Amino acid sequence: MQKVKTDGGRPRILVVDDEAAILRFLKSALPGEEYSLHFAENGHAALAAAAAARPDLVLLDLGLPDLDGVEVIRRIREWSTLPIIVLSVRDREDDKVAALDAGADDYLVKPFGVAELQARIRVVLRRSLQQAPEPVYRFDELEIDLQRRKVTRAGTEIQLTPTEYDLLRLLANHAGMVLTHGQILKKVWGSAYADQQNVLRVTMSNLRQKIEPVPSRPRYIITELGVGYRLKSA
Repeated sequence: MQKVKTDGGRPRILVVDDEAAILRFLKSALPGEEYSLHFAENGHAALAAAAAARPDLVLLDLGLPDLDGVEVIRRIREWSTLPIIVLSVRDREDDKVAALDAGADDYLVKPFGVAELQARIRVVLRRSLQQAPEPVYRFDELEIDLQRRKVTRAGTEIQLTPTEYDLLRLLANHAGMVLTHGQILKKVWGSAYADQQNVLRVTMSNLRQKIEPVPSRPRYIITELGVGYRLKSA
């Protein structure tokens, strides 16, 4: 399940568009008291922001200056199911089909009205919340409650960064299985980071400092030398 993560109760929306007029319109159409807006002006920035900010929804233009929007959708879908609504001037049927086949959840042709945009956003966010609840995993004293996004050890809550949590969540969902460095990087950071093993090593070290009783002798996250990592079975 893609559980909605909020900033002060507001869903996070990543807006990917390089047109100033559209950005001004969206800022007006999506008021700050209701939504927390984040912005990216090209495809590569969008991929980085999607991995770092962990938005609840992406509003994506297809005509970006570096990557085509359909390619951005494909790359996000390699590691995430977060909702994506396309906002585009392209009104041909084959453009819509290509975007939807790549993994977009909805497609809105510019120009569009504020009421319609807000309605589409509400539908997509509501759908993301109506999926089955996620499980609670227990590994000795370590408990990972995916539904509440809460991690505790011996009853004490552990504060993790969004990336540390996503890394632990991935390992928990595949407990007992070895995940390669490349698999983890693609799932947690996205395909653009597939070769950045140093990023994984640093985050893993920080995560172990927080969850392991003795970080130098890991009890929960086991290193498979030269291959990757696995979380011990419950």
